[in-house]
Amino acid sequence: MSSDETPNVPTPRNSREAVREKAQRVHAQQSRARIMRRIIIGTLAVVAVGAIGTAVTLAVSAQVSKPQLSPTGMDGDGVVVSELSASSASDAGTAAPTPDPSEAEAPAEPTAEPTSVEKVDIHIYVDYLSDDAGEFERANARQLTNWISEGAVTVTYHPVALLTASSNGTKYSLRAAAAAACVATHSPAQFYAFNHDLLDDQPEVNTDGLSDSELADLAGAVGVDNTKTVRNCIQDGDYLTWAKEATTRALEGPLPGSDDLVLASTPMIVANGEAYVGALDDPAEFSQFVLTVASDAYYQATPTPTPTPTETPAE
Repeated sequence: MSSDETPNVPTPRNSREAVREKAQRVHAQQSRARIMRRIIIGTLAVVAVGAIGTAVTLAVSAQVSKPQLSPTGMDGDGVVVSELSASSASDAGTAAPTPDPSEAEAPAEPTAEPTSVEKVDIHIYVDYLSDDAGEFERANARQLTNWISEGAVTVTYHPVALLTASSNGTKYSLRAAAAAACVATHSPAQFYAFNHDLLDDQPEVNTDGLSDSELADLAGAVGVDNTKTVRNCIQDGDYLTWAKEATTRALEGPLPGSDDLVLASTPMIVANGEAYVGALDDPAEFSQFVLTVASDAYYQATPTPTPTPTETPAE
């Protein structure tokens, strides 16, 4: 080996420059990687925001396309029955209880008839799953029908849903109340018969109740007009929101025609602002209550005679 040969190793200066260049290359690669990550994250964020925006738009559009509907012909969330069709009167009349043979042999007591200058204003709040509501309807259907036909009373039925949670998750009370609103809106002349049939032959509490299709079939059986429209209304649940909100309004009160009454249970019967607290299955007791209310209204409406001075004969 010659003396002028040197080892093939970099000088300190060259070593530092090589390290610097390598560091610069690594830094450049890392910078490009960070930029790419930012671009990817930004793109994903834009896509996510777009997806959320689309979902919100679709949800809002769905709500706009199916507005919250309210039934027509209602008075204080109730259906006024001031006159009856022939079929409604006969259908409701057949449900009155038939006396036992022992009762038939006894002398019949006269049933009080409400008589006053103005009609007695009766409001009946019904949950179509309530046993008590069904009991009251079966016991009093005949005399209510007679009073309405004679023009002695105005009856307003208020479908409510207090037992929505008592039908195995099917929300029968709510759906039945909404179905009654469908009939009242699209075929009001048949509401009384439909309402009566729902109460006369009820499903038991804590059962599924009738399906929407069966409710629509029942509406068809009482002879509703616009059968297809009524069926679609029931099966589409057009008045479910109304039924829920009407129940809330009744619970908050005051009930129509009263000063401070609120819905506590069903049935709740209010005549001229006074709540009936008698036996639900006793038509005579209910009749006496209505007669008393009518008499009170009559005497309150009758002015007290004002005495007139007697003329003194001239002397």
